[in-house]
Amino acid sequence: MSADECVLVIPTKRFHEVGYFSGFRPFDEAHAAHLLDPAGFEFRPRAEVETDPAFKQLIPYIVLQHAHELFHYRRGSSGTEKRLQSLRSIGLGGHISATDAVGVTDAYRAGMLRELAEEVDIRCEYSECCLGFINDDRTLVGRVHLGVVHLCRLATPMVFPREEVISSAGFASLSSLRNSYSEFETWSQFTLDYLSGSDSRTS
Repeated sequence: MSADECVLVIPTKRFHEVGYFSGFRPFDEAHAAHLLDPAGFEFRPRAEVETDPAFKQLIPYIVLQHAHELFHYRRGSSGTEKRLQSLRSIGLGGHISATDAVGVTDAYRAGMLRELAEEVDIRCEYSECCLGFINDDRTLVGRVHLGVVHLCRLATPMVFPREEVISSAGFASLSSLRNSYSEFETWSQFTLDYLSGSDSRTS
């Protein structure tokens, strides 16, 4: 995605209206309905919103689970987000583009499914649900992004990376991944905390 491409955002004030939080906020219907309402979506140039905290870019963060194991990988050097290179992750996804809105009523969901299909080849049945949201205003990057965490429960562990940025991929138990906690990007740490039963919300 080029820097001048328009990406999906919501005004940060809209995020604050439904109740500010930091860290991981578990899914609830009212919160999700407010943040993911297509009526509140805007598309703005990515180059502008990457440094404008008046807007939050909505980013699907998709976790794949088979039985008691999670899909994980290391971000390779070919990724567009240089700040995450070499870090480990349990989340797939990326920016929603204005092109995702063409011919659909829900650009966010269309973009989420596109991102998943572009990054991995899932060769089994699966179910999907929204786990919650991630916000981290401690960094310049975090101030302009809002993560929407989805969980896909897979019938089998038949997942194959489609992009070079997804390296050293595989499935591992939650406890095994937590043993390498410091190697993971912050959003993965928040999600691992939540899946472990820990409350990662700081407020």
